[in-house]
Amino acid sequence: MKRILFFCQMFFSLFVFSQPKYEFRAVWVATVDNIDWPSRGNYNTADQKAEFIRQLDMHQRNGMNAVIVQVRPACDAFFPSALEPWSEWLTGQQGRPPVPFYDPLAFMIEETHKRGMEFHAWCNPYRAVFQVARTYKELVKGNHKHKHYKTIHVKGSSISANQVSRKHPDWILTYGETRYLDPGNKEVQAYVTSVIRDMLSRYEIDAIHFDDYFYPYRIGGLEFPDNASYLKNGNGLDKETWRRSNVDSIIVMLGHAIKETRKTCKFGISPFGVWRNRSQDSLGSDTHAGQTNYDDLYADILLWLKNGWIDYAAPQLYWEFEHAHAPFGVLLDWWSSHHFDRPCYIGLGIYRAGSNPYWKDPNQLPRQIRAIRNFPGIGGEIYFSSTSFYKNANGWNDSLRENLYNYPALIAPMHWIDSIRPSIPVIQINAHNDSLIFHLSKGNTIDTLKGFAVYKAEGSFNIDSACVFRFIPNGQQAQCILSLAEMQNQNKGRYFVTAISRTNNESDPVLMYPLASNGSQ
Repeated sequence: MKRILFFCQMFFSLFVFSQPKYEFRAVWVATVDNIDWPSRGNYNTADQKAEFIRQLDMHQRNGMNAVIVQVRPACDAFFPSALEPWSEWLTGQQGRPPVPFYDPLAFMIEETHKRGMEFHAWCNPYRAVFQVARTYKELVKGNHKHKHYKTIHVKGSSISANQVSRKHPDWILTYGETRYLDPGNKEVQAYVTSVIRDMLSRYEIDAIHFDDYFYPYRIGGLEFPDNASYLKNGNGLDKETWRRSNVDSIIVMLGHAIKETRKTCKFGISPFGVWRNRSQDSLGSDTHAGQTNYDDLYADILLWLKNGWIDYAAPQLYWEFEHAHAPFGVLLDWWSSHHFDRPCYIGLGIYRAGSNPYWKDPNQLPRQIRAIRNFPGIGGEIYFSSTSFYKNANGWNDSLRENLYNYPALIAPMHWIDSIRPSIPVIQINAHNDSLIFHLSKGNTIDTLKGFAVYKAEGSFNIDSACVFRFIPNGQQAQCILSLAEMQNQNKGRYFVTAISRTNNESDPVLMYPLASNGSQ
């Protein structure tokens, strides 16, 4: 039994050190149509808060260090705004405030930061009305002589009187069952930018995040109805080039607004997983996707990365390794070579669990994570979506907690945004029973800290390659408790601690045990 235990400990130790020090581990929390939060029909303030905390705690236990929460799903708001109405998915009716009143965005940011996690505000740029009301007839039964139909009424989305589609109907284009702001209208671009600027001026958001919905995905047989806008504003460009230039324009405009309003805020885009197929462009991936970012959504993500207009990309690679047209491994390799020194995080489709034989395989997701770690240029993962974790499909929550994410990871800093390192932390030590309590606080009052990284070293210690043993969120009760038995059995093991700034810069390490180098007791 002892030999088995020794082998397990050795294997565990080797596996721990295979985990990277820096890894972005995030979850998308979708609010549109109540996909993740709040659950459909939950319009009670206390219940909404409890529900969000439940999800946040689950993700923290799973090893995540960020959440990406949809706060503007359809020209509406999950926060009080003079520009856009309250979301119908928050209260059941667009424009209706929560009762009892609270500010969901402020609440979510506070709870997320309390756990030492980042909060990325996910916004949809152009969707104005999620579901257009419609009536149609559906065949019930009958033959070529006697056919019987029933009338189907589809209830449309709630639209308040002051929503942009009512205030500016000339900005709106209807495509399929959804209404969109016209991406080619310069007033629309300025309006969207003003919404983001207003949000950032009032909330401590770590990043603004846009998904893949710029121009909408094509609907077979239907052309996006922007011809009038093109004839007015095309300036001699062909329509495809003009559409891409429209998306380029708002990306540049948003980037400037973000840095001007909150200079440490990051700007991320989560594109569809295929930029272009190789059959369309020699730079494209060896895939056969039916639609692509460049040709159908008019989003030239490579241009934005190359020019430094955005701070990170998070391509949605929701396919399995064995996919016939867009294999995960092929696209992972392609993105690892095409992100132009900007961080690239891979979107993983945990919601696909059980959807086909490949996603019934418990190894599919762990294989994807390990494959990502084989590409040093890829900085982590984002999972779609939050409530998929409730099922613990294929035991993947357990895999994350016990193996893949069983030690915390830091988020790599973006030095083009901020490169100022915080001061080393101050340590105060108290003995309690058979443990030592290390109270941690900032070394300089001007530092804005996310938390403290604790390292355990049994031999030589290199801060640049060491894995984090424990992460302690900053706060009045920031403390690390270690048992004396644990510390004394480490074969002369040492514990170090660093301070981590809100922008993920790390201080120099200070020895925490066996003796704090600053002598604080």
